Amino acid sequence: MSTHEGERPRWRGIAAKVTTVLACLLVLFALVVPYDLERFSLEELAKLPIEGILGVGLLLLLPGRARKIGAILGGAVLGGLLLLKIMDAGFDLVLYRPFDLVLDWPLFKPAVDFLDVTVGKGAAVGAVIAAIVLALGVIALVTVSVVRITKVASRRHVLATRTVRVLGIVWLVCAILGVPVASQSAAALAYSHATQVRDGIKDQEEFAKEAAIDAYRDTPGNELLQSLRGKDVVVTFVESYGRNAIDDPGVSATLTQGTARLKAKGYESRSGLLTSPTAGGGSWMAQATLLSGLWIDNQQRYRNLTTSDRLTLNGAFKRANWQTAGVYPGITQAWPEGNFFGYNEIYTANDLGYRGPRFSYATMPDQYTLSALQKQVRDKQQGPIMAAVPMVSSHAPWSPIPQHVDWKDVGDGTIFNPMAGNGAPPESIFGRDPQQVRADYAKSIQYSVDNLVSYVEEYGDDDLVLVFLGDHQPASIVTGEGASHDVPITIVARDPKVMERVSSWGWNDGIKPGPQAPVWKMSDFRDRFISAFSDKRRD
Repeated sequence: MSTHEGERPRWRGIAAKVTTVLACLLVLFALVVPYDLERFSLEELAKLPIEGILGVGLLLLLPGRARKIGAILGGAVLGGLLLLKIMDAGFDLVLYRPFDLVLDWPLFKPAVDFLDVTVGKGAAVGAVIAAIVLALGVIALVTVSVVRITKVASRRHVLATRTVRVLGIVWLVCAILGVPVASQSAAALAYSHATQVRDGIKDQEEFAKEAAIDAYRDTPGNELLQSLRGKDVVVTFVESYGRNAIDDPGVSATLTQGTARLKAKGYESRSGLLTSPTAGGGSWMAQATLLSGLWIDNQQRYRNLTTSDRLTLNGAFKRANWQTAGVYPGITQAWPEGNFFGYNEIYTANDLGYRGPRFSYATMPDQYTLSALQKQVRDKQQGPIMAAVPMVSSHAPWSPIPQHVDWKDVGDGTIFNPMAGNGAPPESIFGRDPQQVRADYAKSIQYSVDNLVSYVEEYGDDDLVLVFLGDHQPASIVTGEGASHDVPITIVARDPKVMERVSSWGWNDGIKPGPQAPVWKMSDFRDRFISAFSDKRRD
């Protein structure tokens, strides 16, 4: 018994030391780990954080009870900072930027919707619960670790105080000499996000000033778009069709062949590049940017825009007596903000008569969407139409991908039933080889572009003007780090007078923009387009 009783304190002592070491490592990790996963390395984790040195020093100066309260508060703040780094890392992987504490909370709903569609409602609910548990667990664990370190330091107050002084001197010397050991990244991150909060609050006022400037607000309909009278103008957004796609050999070949196919049918095409306000997601913000002529790079701007009376490109056509339609296969719920854009008719997924299978996130294949555009909009209207059509087949996770069928066989979409099981299951994107993901992405872009070209071949005439563009670049799993926000844009028409109107734009011949193609902000397109096709130009 005496041996057993004597061993118990020894094992407790070992466990206590191990616990203290783990607490120190967790706190160090929280302070120095970068949110940018490209910078994650052992060298980064081995840095000496000034925030930790100052934090322990400050806690040692406080009296007993105040010290405990300070440790709890400091631990909670540090836990929140680590959680913020995790969120920054996630946003950087998908949207090429860190999380915005003011403006990005509404983006979590589309993320949950994406999981719901691709891996099921149960998995989506599980992911939400796991995220909440992770958030609370991170804050709690870091707080407990800081309290643990504070208790140990308090029991060895003299040694801890000397250690803090020595480490402070070492940090200062390293900082002066430029030795890459001294770290203040946690403070820099906190300052960056604090500045972000300030800028987010100011952004609403800045957006109001931008929105107040509208060259076409009061322009009568008879002075708008005269050079397109009698034309059917179709603007299609190709999901995730970014600049990086055109460098893929398969996509490049599809674009080159598409140019030749269109020329064989008497069509000319010109292509350039636009800088999108978003990347990796947020299609609705890119679409709103192009159609409104305002830079919509966050949900706050989007809400303010869609509750305003801003003249959209669709609205300009409507004012000039076109029948305007929005064909939105990706909209499956109520969409009250759709009324803002200036459509006579809006066709959502439930209005398009599709009876075939979903293809992962995509409610229907792009070919069916274009077929519905023809049958339900162009064939039924007596006068010219202007339609905006966001296509969804090239939305992540890019598997499975439908196959093109003869247009006369599209029907109600049931012909696509056998294709839904082809390819990797959509949920496998989270564990699939990145090289395979990139290959699937390229195939989805080829599919979408090929269907647009085929649509023109099948249903085009002298009065069709097609504009197609990407809404944003895909996630960084496809593009890699440091990708631009640029997307291709193309205009296709048989009437040479249409191309004459855009000759000053300097766009390349064909549907593939070249390396030196002009790059505009996406928000510039509305005014440039209206000006080019109106008699009173405002270039």
